[in-house]
Formats: sequence, C-alpha cells, structure tokens
Amino acid sequence: MTTDEPETDPKNVVNSVLKACQLLETFSEERPALTLSELAGSAGLSKTTAHRLLATLVRAGWLARGPEGTYKISMKVFNIGAVAVTGFSLRDEARPFLLALAEEFGDTAYLMVPADTGAVCIDLVEGTSALTVKKISVGSVLPYHTAAGPMTMLANSPPLQDRWLAAPLQRFTPDTITDAQTLRNELTKIASEGYTVSDQDYLEGVGAVAAPVFGAASEVVGTVSLGGPAHHFRGARLVSVISAVREAAGTLSVRLGATGTLPGAG
Repeated sequence: MTTDEPETDPKNVVNSVLKACQLLETFSEERPALTLSELAGSAGLSKTTAHRLLATLVRAGWLARGPEGTYKISMKVFNIGAVAVTGFSLRDEARPFLLALAEEFGDTAYLMVPADTGAVCIDLVEGTSALTVKKISVGSVLPYHTAAGPMTMLANSPPLQDRWLAAPLQRFTPDTITDAQTLRNELTKIASEGYTVSDQDYLEGVGAVAAPVFGAASEVVGTVSLGGPAHHFRGARLVSVISAVREAAGTLSVRLGATGTLPGAG
C-alpha cells in the first residue's frame, strides 16, 4: 500500500500512547467487556503495563470499570466516534455548497459542527477576497458565544445553551457579548430568524453570516457560514449573503433527512 503522507519520525512517536490505542482496539461488538488478562493478552502487553495504561484510560474517561473487574468503552469514545461519522457524511454533502458560496461572494465558506468545548471547523473553501481569516482553519475550535457559526449552534440547542451560559463568558473583542441575559436575548432572536450575523465579536475586522444545518431528528448538527472582511457583511449586500447561506443550509438539512418545518424557517 502506498501513501502520500511522509513517514512519521520514530522520535516523535510516544510508545505508551500506541499501546493505549492497542488496548482500545481490542474491544469489539462481540467483546464489549474485557478483563485485565484478556486485554493484556490481546494487546501483547504485560499485565503490569496494561494495568497502568487502563488506569490512565479510566481516569481520562475513555474506559469505565464494569462488574467483576472488567473494562468497557465509555460514552466519551462513542460521542467522539459519532462526531467523526457525522463529520464525514456532512462534509461530503456540504462541500458543493461551500464551493458555490465562496465562488459567488468571494469570501471564505465554512462548515462547523458542535463539540463539547466549542464549534469545530471541519471544512472550508477560501474565496477570492484579499482578506482570508488565517486564525480559523480546519480543526479550529471556536467558543459558542462568539462568531456566527458557533452562536447559531448555541441558539438552536437549549441544553448546550444552559451549559455554556452557566460559566463566565470570555471577551475576545470589544463587541463580544459577555452578559448572559443579553446573550440569551440575542440567541432567542437568532433561533427565530434562522440565521446569525456576527460583526467583529470574535476577531477584529471580521464578519460572518451563518445558518443552521439540521439532522433527521431536527437537531442542529452543524452550520454553514460565510466569513471575511466585516464590511462585506453590512449594507445591501448582506441581504443576498443571508439568503444564499440560509438556502444552502436548508437544502443540506433536507439532504441529511430533516423533515417538517425547520426551526427558523419561513
């Protein structure tokens, strides 16, 4: 098998992490709960090494102790796997919409999905604008109370909203909303209108428009957004941007199985 990726320098490989991964890979649908002896034997590790690694995985929340001294995969692993599966299918479906938005308006089109610590950018297409947002790339995690994409997710998920607003809100620019009640009022407006317009609330000089993408259960699974120079998201041009972003997100939602009247539609 050939690959275009360069070989990893052995000096950069952490053997204990590799061994921990071997332990995790031992679990299967047929073997959901395993003992220390079973795990050590399957991974080719001594019981002492396996026990130390298992204790670390339990502390990190990747494994849970079961009855009679067994170990099993925790929900944390399931949640991350679910994000990965959703991300791959969502990214494939969304790619044509990102390309079309970037080509039409010249700004950068983004696809983001929710995670525990913030909204994760899983794909983007740069437009022809002279200003590109270098601080937001694939893999970037943005706080939920700033920027168009994250705020759209926050507005359309009451449980996430309750959790996020329970902690102090960090200020990133003079325009970041850090008062919980003010933010709740803004989120109510966003959920009703079906889109978010942000103006320099996360990065100075940067504006954006985002709309929610819903899954089959009408839950928000991501956002489609367009971002660039703040002045691109003001005035008469803004109406066209909002319309195009909402249409892209709405069509994508239907392709993902969303049915009925979506939140903010109309």
